[in-house]
Amino acid sequence: MYDRRAQAGLPKSLYRRQVAKMAKANRREPEEFVKEWYSKKAKGEWLRLQKDPYHQIEHLVTTHFLKKYLPNRGLVLDAGGGPGRYAIGFAKAGYNVVLLDLVPEMLKLAQRKAKRTGANRNIKQFLQGSIEDLSRFQDGTFDAVMCLGGPLNHLLSQLQRETAAKELVRVAKKKAPIFVSVISRLGLLETILTVFPHEMCYVKHHWEVGDYIPGLQGEGFTAAHWFLPEELRGLFEKQNVEVLEMAGLEGLSSHHVKETNKLYKDQERWRMWIEIILGTCTHPSVIGNTEHFLLVARKRG
Repeated sequence: MYDRRAQAGLPKSLYRRQVAKMAKANRREPEEFVKEWYSKKAKGEWLRLQKDPYHQIEHLVTTHFLKKYLPNRGLVLDAGGGPGRYAIGFAKAGYNVVLLDLVPEMLKLAQRKAKRTGANRNIKQFLQGSIEDLSRFQDGTFDAVMCLGGPLNHLLSQLQRETAAKELVRVAKKKAPIFVSVISRLGLLETILTVFPHEMCYVKHHWEVGDYIPGLQGEGFTAAHWFLPEELRGLFEKQNVEVLEMAGLEGLSSHHVKETNKLYKDQERWRMWIEIILGTCTHPSVIGNTEHFLLVARKRG
């Protein structure tokens, strides 16, 4: 049996061969891990961005940039949109939305939430599918494309990520904005320090390789690839896009959960802090150190 603890010091090539061997032996692809994980997490994903002031910052900063760059109206694709937190919000604001997600349980919850809020009138379709394959949509279908919260993280091969980026850009109209947010590699290292110090034996692997397979590098999440800011930027610059901005979504609050939640009790100080977060979240020294970061791009005309 492969000793997962010994993996921390393996060369990348040997590690990837070990992963391939284990996947073959278990007959399980990363997508299976992802679907299994999120099939049990639909309610938690719906609550995640609102459960406390700290997590609300990710939603607040993301929404700030969506409002800044979205057209006044149009058809929006929410690719990998899970239970529809963003899709429902913008459908209520008058946008027409198509929600696509890999996990049926996520879509079922999104449909219930949309019906309850009346947003279902503007959500034109709830579709099961992968961000790797948007072939059901013609080129230039959407006035804006969103891929938020980390769907791109769950594609473990470079080819998969390139395919998904190409598809997200392809289905956008010329000059349409594209919004992609991911889990940060540097942020993940800080999370290991603050939340999972018992997983420190894998920290070198997370930094050097950036891939995570449940059972190989500990437990607690599903299969994922952690991004560096320059990696995400490069991935989309290969496509026909102009990168407009990047932002760290938890900003200077990142990893300061208790302090952030405590500050919220004083609304005047909270207002001051949010103003600082919005003013500094695009600074290069902030972007990569947050738990999640956002890329805003525009498809060239």
